[in-house]
Amino acid sequence: MRDTRESRLLLVLLVAIAFALITVDIRGGERSPLDGVRHAAASVFGPVEKGVASAVDPVGNAVAAVRDSDERHNRISALERENTGLKQRLGSDDRNRGRAAELDAMLKTAGRGQYGIKGAQVIAIGAAQGFSWTVTIDAGSRDGIKRDMTVLNGDGLVGRVTTVARDTSTVLLANDPKFTVGTRMEKSGELGFANGQGAGVLRVELLNGKAVVRPGDRLVTFGSSRDKPFVPGVPVGEVTRVEPAGGSLTRTLQVRPFVGYSKLDIVGVVVEPPRTDPRDTVLPPKPEAPKPTPTVTVTVTPSASAKPED
Repeated sequence: MRDTRESRLLLVLLVAIAFALITVDIRGGERSPLDGVRHAAASVFGPVEKGVASAVDPVGNAVAAVRDSDERHNRISALERENTGLKQRLGSDDRNRGRAAELDAMLKTAGRGQYGIKGAQVIAIGAAQGFSWTVTIDAGSRDGIKRDMTVLNGDGLVGRVTTVARDTSTVLLANDPKFTVGTRMEKSGELGFANGQGAGVLRVELLNGKAVVRPGDRLVTFGSSRDKPFVPGVPVGEVTRVEPAGGSLTRTLQVRPFVGYSKLDIVGVVVEPPRTDPRDTVLPPKPEAPKPTPTVTVTVTPSASAKPED
């Protein structure tokens, strides 16, 4: 449009009309006659404005992203807390199931040996008592525990009671270097003495230097006079190595104990010895050796109708 007098007059007229409409809209407030037109325009141009604003306003996008991210973070955190709680409950259930299995195994061991036992839980390890391999259990004199009683679990010999308080007792573990117990070999009945060697295997000295012993042979406690400190028949361990005799009057064995001394939890103190020596009956049955898989050999015989080549 060319800049003429008519165009100038038209521009002035449009500006005047715009101001008039603005004045009418302001004075009308919520009842403005232009309210319907304004809503219609918003309906048409609103989505376009939102899209354009989202495209050209990175700050607004970042704020929205942070807000949404915070909401997502809260939801994720809640789910993680719920998952952690479920895992803790599951872990607790697994632990309870494990302890129930330990208790069941211990009761079966006591039943096979006809031992009267008092169940207890390990509540502390031996750092408080010095450098010995000891544990503290939550049973004491009020529970009928006395010094020099045998302690076992579902796997076998744990140790012996050395100190008794009213509600707790100290147990010297069988792997302590100061620990000694009389042993009897399974089947052959060869006698010896087992000594602890710390975290490693037990060392057993058989009285018969010519005794025939092989790896895999098992030992039980021989028992003490009046069953203190050891009752007979408690599983001790399995032979892993037989030292060369070398003309010695005794035979030295390395024995892997049945009990894991670093993970003790439920134990039993023998408060009533068996009426008779159970000998090997407390030992669990040995697993059967796997049967060899039969092999079939197929021999191909040449056919009688086959003709030899010239």
